[in-house]
Amino acid sequence: MKTLLVTGGAGFIGANFVLQAVAAGNRVVNLDKLTYAGNLQTLASLEGNEQHIFVRGDIGDRELIAALLARHRPDAVVNFAAESHVDRSIDGPSAFIETNVVGTLSLLEATRDHWRTLQGCLSSAFRFLHVSTDEVYGSLGDEGLFTETTPYAPNSPYSASKAASDHLVRAFHHTYGLPVLTTNCSNNYGPYQFPEKLIPLVIQKALAGETLPVYGDGMNVRDWLYVEDHCSAIRRVLDAGRVGETYNVGGNSERANLVVVKTICSILDEVSPLPDGKLHESLITFVRDRPGHDRRYAIDASKLKDELGWTPTHTFESGIRATVQWYLDNRSWVQGILDGSYQLERLGA
Repeated sequence: MKTLLVTGGAGFIGANFVLQAVAAGNRVVNLDKLTYAGNLQTLASLEGNEQHIFVRGDIGDRELIAALLARHRPDAVVNFAAESHVDRSIDGPSAFIETNVVGTLSLLEATRDHWRTLQGCLSSAFRFLHVSTDEVYGSLGDEGLFTETTPYAPNSPYSASKAASDHLVRAFHHTYGLPVLTTNCSNNYGPYQFPEKLIPLVIQKALAGETLPVYGDGMNVRDWLYVEDHCSAIRRVLDAGRVGETYNVGGNSERANLVVVKTICSILDEVSPLPDGKLHESLITFVRDRPGHDRRYAIDASKLKDELGWTPTHTFESGIRATVQWYLDNRSWVQGILDGSYQLERLGA
């Protein structure tokens, strides 16, 4: 059994990771600030479980981080904590710098100081795993793939803040020797995703019979990664990744946004048809594109496969069907979010 300090563990990917890690027998100390995207209802199944300790707090609170590290003496820190929505970064970039850059720096400093107190095998086995995004690489043309050596060229305030945090993690390894690992993933989807993101947003609007907004011509391409696959990849990197290395995590599922939306529509036509008999695809409406919208992302995850033997278990077809069904079966979880401040409105126009 390992003890993990997980930051951002009430968010979409972080919470899925916490659920998976506890189920695998790990003890998780879960630190989350509970901003708009943090949701403890996602972790309701862990209530009363002694292997899950939730702490509300900020990764920028260095004293709190130091106290948690000293008290729980984790085998690893896994950093999911981040402001992560591109549209929100267009409206207000300062929050992204504060959390993703300044907060990550504070977390790194506290972790470095704790790691220096460890001796022998405790020191050599310790890891700091930083979860990042393929958006730091910028935009691809019609061909090619992002590799771990692709130069960084972020195009949004969000991706710029994540690029800065990646560089800090690298610097703390090369300057101080901190045993770090970095993962850069493609677009995640699946259960418990905040409904401002494309897939859950389209599902909710389609169920309500509302128009389905598609940016630009809808041909922006992303590689789609089912969140449970992503979490299993992170666990594999944590267990066997080479210290100081970066691993790209992809789903081998390139799809244009318009194809994603039409696929969701087709599934909903089967399982939850509109009352007037219309097809959900008739709700699609093209809207003005997002500023600085990268045209294509695509991940080469061969390093992860060749070195650590990891490949995704879900195809896009199986993953998107499971995702649509999850949102149909868990409408109360979504309603708990929509009862708050977010009402599926467009951000970052």
